[in-house]
This record gives sequence, C-alpha cells and structure tokens, in this order.
Amino acid sequence: MARTEPDADLKRRASLAAMWQDLVTPARAILGYQEIIVDQGQRLRLEDVLPYLHRVLAAARILSDLVEGIPNRRADAEIGADDPGSIEAKLRHDLRTLLNAIIGYSELVLEELDTSTSAEVLRPDVERLLVEARNMLGRINAIVGLSQRQADQGDEDGAEATIIALLRTLRPDSDRSKLQGAGRILVVDDNASNRDLLCRQLVHEGHEVIVAGSGLEAIAVLEEDRFDLILLDLLMPDMNGIEVLERLKSDERWRSIPVIMISGLNETEAVIRCIEAGADDYLPKPFNSVLLRARINACLERKRWHDREWDYLSRLRAEKERSEVLLRNILPNPIVLRLNAGETLIADRFEDVSILFADLVEFTSAAATMTASQLVERLNQLFSEFDMLALRFGVEKIKTIGDSYMAATGLPEPRSDHAEAMARFALGMLDTLRRINATEERWPLRIRIGIHKGPVVAGIIGHHKFIYDVWGDTVNVASRLEASSLPNRIQVSEATQQALAGHYSFESRGLISLKGRGQTQTFFLVPLDGAP
Repeated sequence: MARTEPDADLKRRASLAAMWQDLVTPARAILGYQEIIVDQGQRLRLEDVLPYLHRVLAAARILSDLVEGIPNRRADAEIGADDPGSIEAKLRHDLRTLLNAIIGYSELVLEELDTSTSAEVLRPDVERLLVEARNMLGRINAIVGLSQRQADQGDEDGAEATIIALLRTLRPDSDRSKLQGAGRILVVDDNASNRDLLCRQLVHEGHEVIVAGSGLEAIAVLEEDRFDLILLDLLMPDMNGIEVLERLKSDERWRSIPVIMISGLNETEAVIRCIEAGADDYLPKPFNSVLLRARINACLERKRWHDREWDYLSRLRAEKERSEVLLRNILPNPIVLRLNAGETLIADRFEDVSILFADLVEFTSAAATMTASQLVERLNQLFSEFDMLALRFGVEKIKTIGDSYMAATGLPEPRSDHAEAMARFALGMLDTLRRINATEERWPLRIRIGIHKGPVVAGIIGHHKFIYDVWGDTVNVASRLEASSLPNRIQVSEATQQALAGHYSFESRGLISLKGRGQTQTFFLVPLDGAP
C-alpha cells in the first residue's frame, strides 16, 4: 500500500518539531555545563577566569531562551507575521553569534587555566561544553532550513518522518474525542462566574454537575452525596484547595474520588504541592476546553476502573469470608489458621483430653414413623442445640455420624479444665433433651452418653473434604462407655471420675465388661438437680 503524503501543515509542523528537538538538547547541555563551571570557578576563587566564565554563562542563557522560544517564533511565521525564510536567516545568525561567543570565551578560559590541581578541575567540563557548542554550530545550517525542506518534495528524513507519524497519531479523532462516559462532578470554586462557566461546559458534555461556593460547602455536600470527580479551585477564602484536598484524602469515604485542581497560579511549586497532597491533575486558568474534556474523561475512566477493581476485590473478600466461615464450621479455628499458613500435614499428640460420645436410644425405630423432612428437622433441632452448647462451654465438636455425636475438650488447644468443661457439656445435653421433649410429645428422645479422659492423636484427614478427627485408646473407651450406658445417663470412666472428684456427684455402677478392656470400674455422673 502506498504511503499517504502528509499535508503541508502536518509536514511544516513535523519539520518545526524536528528542528526544535535537534537544537534544544545541545542548548540545554551547554547551559547546564556552564552553570556547573561557574559554580566550580567561584568555589575555587579563580578570579582570572571568572569574567570569561560569566560571559559564557550569559551567552548560554540567551542561547537557551532563543531555542526554547523557537515554537512561538515559528507560529508567528505560520500565520503570516513574517516571511519564514527571513526568520530562519535571522535565527541562523543569532545562533551562530551566540555559539561563537561561547566557543571563543571558553577557549580563552582553557588558555588562562594554569596547571594547578584546583584549576584542572574545570578543564574536563569546559572541554565537554566546547564539544557540544562546536557540534551545534556545525549543524546549524542543516538544522535551520525549514523553508528549503518544505520546497523539497522528496522524502522527509528519519526524525521528521518519526514526528509526522506521531502527529498523525495525535491528530484529533472524532471517535476518540467523543464523551467517554458521563459522571457526577462536584465543582468547587468561590467565583460565581467560574462556577457557571465550568457548569455549562460540563453539562454540555453530558455530565451531572453539582456546584459548591467554598471548601466548607463542598465538605457538607460530600457528606450527603457521592461523586465520580471533583474540580477543586486552589484559592478560596474559608478553606483553600490544599486544605480541602488534604481533608478529602484523609477520609476513607472520599479518598478514592479523583480530584483535578484548577487555579490561576501556574507556578511549579503550586503544581507539585497539589500532586503531593493527592491531586490527580492540575489545570491552570483559563483552561483549554479540549484539554479539560480529555483530562476529565481520563480521570473518570480511571475512577470507573478503580470502582470495578474495588467491587471485584469486595466480592472476592466476601467469598473468602464465606469460605472461612464454612471452613470454621467444619474445622477448629486454630486448625484453619494453620491450614491458611500453609501447613499441609496436621497431626498432633495430646496427653490429656476428654472425649464424649452420645447416641440416641432406639432412634432408628422412631425414625421409621417419621417422614424424611421430619427426621432431618428433629435431628437438626437437637444437634444444633448441642452445637450452641458446645460453643458456650468451649467444647470442640468432632463429628456426627447418623444419630451419634462426638466431642472433645483439651484440643486442638490444651486446657487444664477439660474434664470440668466436658461434664458441664454432658449435663447440658441432658437438660436440652428434656426441654425439647417437653415441646414435642410425639417422638420423645432418649440419649446415652459416655466420657473418658487420656491421651489421643488428632489431625486432618482428606484433601478435598477435610475432617478433623481423633484416634487412640481413649476414643475407643469413650465409645464403649457410651454403648454400655443407660438411657439419659452419663457413664464416665474411673479416670474421669477422679479428675472431677470434689466438684461433681457420682453414682458408682461397679464393674462392667468393656470390649478390649475386660472388667472396668465405671460411674454415672449425677445431674446437678439430682434427676435421672
């Protein structure tokens, strides 16, 4: 595909930009070197060469100002103020004059410098400055020739072609210049004319605009409403813009709202102070409407992305919290913390814990007379009450199997009163069962409970469906104490009875035969009210 020939205006602007770019870099380098050289000469008190150094510095400053002002001079030429060719001739003359002065005085400095160590400090910088000045002087004719290059219909050089490509990219795009999305904007300015002008411009762009005449009024409006962007004047009587900005950024409710500062002050210090205080942008008055639109759209787009990110993170946090709650309903909290910390194998030995088993008596025959929903509802009501009781007494529910309930105390965090906590829990289970039976006479429930204390091993089983389980002879004995207990009675081992002696009452059951243990002394824990 053939390359499209740039129009005359685009080519002129590209040539101007290429020329300015070629000149401004060496001009700034010359000024920078000379400022260092003068500072060194004054510090070393080189009185013989200081006059020459100051003349070079004065010429370097004029050269820099001349080059920095080239775009403005070229703009005058483009609108017909002067002939472009005559302007270029004068520019070449002025640049050569200044560069010849810089080179001449710098060469005099080198001649005057003696061989002392202090004087030799200047020599490398002076030589570097001379290199920059001579290179710039040698390129003047090639750089400053815009009119001649415009007359030449051949291909533009590399730098010019690059700049033309950039200018084409930056050329206003009808699609790009359209409003990217309306927002709610708060305009804060103590000048009524400024507020009205801004409001009209923004409403015309499709935004919803609220105005405030002072910093205090803006804070009051923010207390009652939400905004996507704030345009904040810097100079205001009650609270200046910096004070309002600092107030916004210190409050979590408003910290994420983008703020564009607007002010008649165009000093660098003011811009820096506003950016440091948290402003997203700074626009000097009077502002260009196209630039204002572009910056507002950019801020609103960033705000929309920030809001999407915040919403995503909020949903992510909510999901994580739900997962944490679900995991804590399945596993003890200390175990959850260890899993989250990266532990993959959790297995611990505990030397002294209490284990409880509880089983509903003849529940299978009663369940045969219930519907599925009635059966689940009945078990859920009872076991939910047991779970609440476990939380109350610090008991760790291990699992339920059908109509059986298993719990432990003294793990996963050891506690010295594990036997007392388990006794309170077991007695509470009987009390809960009596209370539920009083409200449900169709299917009265009875329960057997067994408790034993001793050493166990506990840990996590599974990778996809975790379960925190407990193993050991202590678990087996507790299970057999439950199986051999009587309805609505709490059968405990001799070890548990001894641990609770003096705190609770017991009824000796004598020796009973436990599988794997033979004849074993057991006791019934007597409820506090003495009722069976």
